[in-house]
Amino acid sequence: MINVFQPSLGEEELAAVAEVFKSDWLGHGPRTKDFEAAFARHIGVPADNVVFISSATDGLFLTTELLGLGPQDDVVLPSISFVGAANAVAATGARPVFCDVDRHTLNPSAEDVERSLTPRTRAVLPLHYGGHPGAIDDIARLCRERGITLIEDAACAVTSAVDGRACGTFGDLAVWSFDAMKILVTGDGGMLYARDPGAAQRVRALAYHGLDQFSGRSRSAKVPRRWWELSVRDFGHRMIGNDLTAAIGGVQLRRLPEFQRRRQAVVEAYDELLAGIPGVRLPPRPPAGHTTSGYFYWVQLPPAIRDRVAADLLDRGVYTTFRYPPLHRVPAYRAETDLPGADRAAESTLLLPVHQSLDDADVRTVATGFRDAVERAAAAART
Repeated sequence: MINVFQPSLGEEELAAVAEVFKSDWLGHGPRTKDFEAAFARHIGVPADNVVFISSATDGLFLTTELLGLGPQDDVVLPSISFVGAANAVAATGARPVFCDVDRHTLNPSAEDVERSLTPRTRAVLPLHYGGHPGAIDDIARLCRERGITLIEDAACAVTSAVDGRACGTFGDLAVWSFDAMKILVTGDGGMLYARDPGAAQRVRALAYHGLDQFSGRSRSAKVPRRWWELSVRDFGHRMIGNDLTAAIGGVQLRRLPEFQRRRQAVVEAYDELLAGIPGVRLPPRPPAGHTTSGYFYWVQLPPAIRDRVAADLLDRGVYTTFRYPPLHRVPAYRAETDLPGADRAAESTLLLPVHQSLDDADVRTVATGFRDAVERAAAAART
C-alpha cells in the first residue's frame, strides 16, 4: 500500500533514543529544553515562549483554558478544520462558530472570518490547510483591529511562512503537531507558542498539574530549599513532552530541510504528471512570498466520480483520503448555516499520497493510477 502519510525515521533517531536510555532519564528534562530552544530558533521566537507538549490537540485545549473561555463566548474557526479544534472550544462551554472557506484553497479569507464575527467573539482559530499559509496576515490584521485573540492551528505548517515569517507567529497563540502522520514526528507530541511570555509561563504550569516550579531534571545543581513542596495556583493537567520524544524531535528538526526538498520534488512531479486531466483541478500554487510545507497534495474532481476514483485507487494499493469533513455537518456540531465553499470542497477534494519516503516509482504509480481511475470513472458516469 502506498500511504497518504508516512514518517521518515532511521538510525539517527534510534541513536538519539539510545542516548536517552543511557541517561536513565526519560521524562521532562534537558533534551526537552534543547528541543524547545531548537524549535524556537526554527520559527524565530524566544525559547521561553514555546512549550513542548503531549499533542497539538492538548495545546488547543490549553489555549482555550488559558483564555478563560466560557458559555458567554464565541470562537470563529473554518468549517474545514480538525475536530479537535472545535472540541477544545466546546469543552469550555463556548460556542464554535464556523466560517466558510475558499473551495479551492480550503482556507478562509479575512472576509469569511469577518462575516462570522459576533459581539461575543473572543478568539479566531484558523487552520493553515495542508500547510498553505492562506490569508493569515489579513486575518491577523483583522483580529488586531477588533481586539480579538488569534490562535493559529499550525499543525500542518511546520515549515510554512509568509515573506520569511513563520506561520504560527502571526497571532497570540499557536500549536504545531508532531504526531505519527506529520512531517516532523515524535510519535505523539506538539509545540505551543505564546507571544506573551507571561502566558507561556502559565501554559507551562497548566501543562503540568498547575505547578509553579520547574519539575524535571535540571543541568543546574541549584535547587530550591524543600524542593518537594508544591506551589499550585491552577488546576492543571499532565500534557508535557518528555526527553524520549524530544530526542526524536531534535533529530527530525535537523532533517527537516531534506524532508522538505523531497516533498517539493514530489509535488513538482505530480504537477507535471497530472496536468491536463479533464475535469481535474490541481492544488493552488502558493502566491508570491508564501512558503508551504506541502503537507497535503489535493486534487479536485467532479463529485459524481470522486468516491469511485478513491475506491479504484484503493484497489490498486494507493490509499487516498479527504481531510477534513466540514464541522458544520458533523452531528455533534451540526449548524443550520450556509457555507457553500466548504460544502463544495468536501464533495470534490481528494488527498493523494505525499511524503518524503515516496520514491519516483511510487509517484509515477500514483499518477498513472489516478489518470486511469478518472478516465474509468468518467466513462462509467456517462453510461
